[in-house]
Amino acid sequence: MTEKEQNDLFYVCSLIEFTARKTRNKRKVIVDKLGKNGIRKQLYDAEVNHCLSFEQVSDELIEQYKIPEGDFDTISNCKYSIPSETDIGRLYSIMIEDCAKDGCIIEELINIFSSFISEKISDFKTDVYYQNPSYLECSYQAGYLLD
Repeated sequence: MTEKEQNDLFYVCSLIEFTARKTRNKRKVIVDKLGKNGIRKQLYDAEVNHCLSFEQVSDELIEQYKIPEGDFDTISNCKYSIPSETDIGRLYSIMIEDCAKDGCIIEELINIFSSFISEKISDFKTDVYYQNPSYLECSYQAGYLLD
């Protein structure tokens, strides 16, 4: 991947995380609503959208893709501070880049955001999101959290 592609992937992963938190949805709901073409468009537009706020771009996504309000709230009752959208976006982008076969970034993005590991990462009452990306990648590939 080029540096530009890495930056675009990081941006889109952070945007998905931001939008999921804003709408209180599982990350899978956001990638399902966007679909392959929507994700491809967001990756293409990322370089321009970097200069806009996440709030503005997220509002446009919510309207354009008709993303509903959900009830998946893993933030409100957290006792300690939680990682930012960009912290989580960085984690996802590293995992996607490491796990994706050549030319299959979009498919791997969908697979990871739709898998059990996404819900584990989103559970901010645990420490899963602080784990080493290699551990999370191996767990994702195994289909469960490794001991």
